[in-house]
Amino acid sequence: MAKAKTNTEDYLQMYRQMVRIRTFEDNANQLYLSAKMPGLTHMYSGEEAVAVGICEALTDDDRITSTHRGHGHCVAKGADFRQMFCELLGKEEGYCRGKGGSMHIADQSHGNLGANAIVGGSMGIATGSALRAKLLGQDDVTVCFFGDGATAQGLMYEVMNMAALWSLPVIYACENNGYSEYTKTEEIAAGSITARAEAFGIEAHQVDGQDVMAVNDLTRKLVARARKGEGPFFMELMTYRYHGHHVGDINREYYRSKAEEKEWRENRDPIIRFRAYLVSEGIATEDEIEAMNAAIERDATEAVAYAEAARYPDVSEVDMHVYAD
Repeated sequence: MAKAKTNTEDYLQMYRQMVRIRTFEDNANQLYLSAKMPGLTHMYSGEEAVAVGICEALTDDDRITSTHRGHGHCVAKGADFRQMFCELLGKEEGYCRGKGGSMHIADQSHGNLGANAIVGGSMGIATGSALRAKLLGQDDVTVCFFGDGATAQGLMYEVMNMAALWSLPVIYACENNGYSEYTKTEEIAAGSITARAEAFGIEAHQVDGQDVMAVNDLTRKLVARARKGEGPFFMELMTYRYHGHHVGDINREYYRSKAEEKEWRENRDPIIRFRAYLVSEGIATEDEIEAMNAAIERDATEAVAYAEAARYPDVSEVDMHVYAD
């Protein structure tokens, strides 16, 4: 069972993990802009309190499923920078030996069953994982991350029906960042998102996804109840992505304004808010926080350099892991 976040080190761990995610994304973006990373990637910057608040309430035995915007989930669940950057650059030391890349990264050593490029595609995997836990009598919980756009997928309704009928230990975590690719959520999702879950008799909550302590507190309560067989649950986490839909989505004023982005960055940023709380409560000084930030930046810089110099997989691996042994 994960310890409750009630002491200095636990709060600092949540801050550290949020900064690690932001730093990872800043470096990943630079790799894309410098044409060192193949393909596109989808930045998680701005949503860090969601992944950290949830994953800090879980243990390594608990599972998560992730999305195409999944770097933050992977870092929050305990992934190593070197292996992550190796994966993004297609190197053999990557978590998937360089074959998964940004949108299919998985780290089963920490219970991350994998990102999924198909919108809503991980819902069936998460629900199946929860069914596995129940059938085997295990007490782990599975958290299914997905975006607001995925609430338009039919699969969500199929799995929520089964999860409710069978009281499965799964938490559906909807990261509502306000946009489904290039369209406002309110233009693609009629009615209430939480009401969708409530229609199946699933207890649903809406929480400020920029408040890491609120997310963590709610998640801890729901995880504890899910372990006792009171699941499933649904969370709608109100958050915001700072970048466009993907790293190439630069000119986006046709669907959202710079003033809106500025407002979220300056007044609702989860890291700035939590940093101010830590200082005001005497949990850390500004100097201590700056030292932590610098150490994380050095760690990321070293990991990028390591990944750039790492080897690509041998051509003989081209069909490795395609078929089961």
